[in-house]
Amino acid sequence: MAKTVACPNCGTGIEWNPENRFRPFCSERCKMVDLGAWATERYRVPVVETDELEVPDEGDSPKPN
Repeated sequence: MAKTVACPNCGTGIEWNPENRFRPFCSERCKMVDLGAWATERYRVPVVETDELEVPDEGDSPKPN
């Protein structure tokens, strides 16, 4: 019995098995829509910007021998 998962693009339920060459997507179209979203930078990792560089205290660094 194959596991059923939702296509990450459209949500259609698909069987997770080796015969599905587009998995985790339901079709080539959904796969290409997702690739296009990556190519146009629609997916992004959030970044927290700081004004200062963090410099370790002298007590935190290892001492040379």
